[in-house]
Amino acid sequence: MNQNKLFHLTRWRLALWYGVVMGFILGLCGLGLYQAIVHAHWQTLDRELESVAGTLHDSIENTLKQPGRLEPNTQQLLPKMEKRHVLGAIHQGDYYIRLLDRSERIIAVAGFQPQGLPLTSGKGTWQTLKDSEGNRYHQISLALHTQNNFDWGYMQMGRSLKDIDDYLANVKLILLLGLPIAMTLVGGSSWWLSGLAMQPIYQSYRQIQQFTADAAHELRTPLAATQATIESALIHSFVPETQDILRAIDRQNRRLSELVADLLLLARMEQQPLPMRHQCCLNDIVSDLVEELATLAIAADVELTSTMRVRKQLNVVGHEEQLYRLVSNLIINAIQYTPTGGRVNVVLDQSDHYALISIQDTGIGIAQAEQTRIFERFYRVHSDRSRHSGGSGLGLAIARAIAQSHHGSIQIQSVLCKGSTFTIQLPLKEA
Repeated sequence: MNQNKLFHLTRWRLALWYGVVMGFILGLCGLGLYQAIVHAHWQTLDRELESVAGTLHDSIENTLKQPGRLEPNTQQLLPKMEKRHVLGAIHQGDYYIRLLDRSERIIAVAGFQPQGLPLTSGKGTWQTLKDSEGNRYHQISLALHTQNNFDWGYMQMGRSLKDIDDYLANVKLILLLGLPIAMTLVGGSSWWLSGLAMQPIYQSYRQIQQFTADAAHELRTPLAATQATIESALIHSFVPETQDILRAIDRQNRRLSELVADLLLLARMEQQPLPMRHQCCLNDIVSDLVEELATLAIAADVELTSTMRVRKQLNVVGHEEQLYRLVSNLIINAIQYTPTGGRVNVVLDQSDHYALISIQDTGIGIAQAEQTRIFERFYRVHSDRSRHSGGSGLGLAIARAIAQSHHGSIQIQSVLCKGSTFTIQLPLKEA
């Protein structure tokens, strides 16, 4: 993954986390607002029922003399009594009233009478009921006593919740519709804010990247001059001790020159990838590299082989020198990390519209936790062995950069102490 993709992915992650957190906060606020509205309406409804039912209760209770019987005074107080003593004084709207005797049988009803509303015990003060059509009602039950303070029965007064339920349904709909709109605005603002947050980091990285490229470019001239001086001194020096010192300096200077060249290559590829116009044959690249690196494999006592699983030539569009570097870095890496007597096999294959180059080894393998970091610059799984082999820790980073510049990728499969397989995937040239 190049750095631009890394910054883009980081920006997406920041925006996503910001959106998730803000969505959670907005959801909690919406839920809290809805609960507050519900609580306020219930409190208002309870006070309303308590006030109306309390007034009616006191008026009726002052006229009661015998348990379970409505007195003439009650009839005068509440006229228009019909069958079952329907009390016409109650508003024929959303309210209803039921008078129950001590056996909790209905003595009289008044007001709006819902169909299929269940009869409940008068011992409970508050109940919420549903009729046969699913409409809800809120009901208060109050005990009635005679003038001699004997139990007469109960009075139940209720109110339809249809208007309140309709209002709360509209509030819920508004909140449910408003939340996606708010989340859309939060998503846009989070993307904008994450871009602002990433801008200083991106600029700092670009400055570091430019400094690395400039430093590597400036170091090439003095290193080349130093190399020429060392080679001249080796030719004209005949003292064995001096020659040993000069050879050691020569090795370190060459190593430093390679490191500078690698840094400069990475910086150039990240800043401006070179245009790819040449057709390259992967069959030839694999065959040539296996032949060229045979000497290195023999010196390490490692068997180096190649397997061509395709009979035709696999051509890709790219830079042949960079592709050589890509494959050679992985082969050299496999040879260096394969113990004596091991085997490295380079396989060329095809899958759909992609060419596959797999470098399989029987080496020490890479732990699962470190497989995601091996393509980072200067990262070494085994520091001691890497220094012993002269590696700079840039080989895999360069290989990945080259693969990505050719619109390809590198995957790894590895088992600790059993070996690793690096697979290069490159798009084939269209016929």
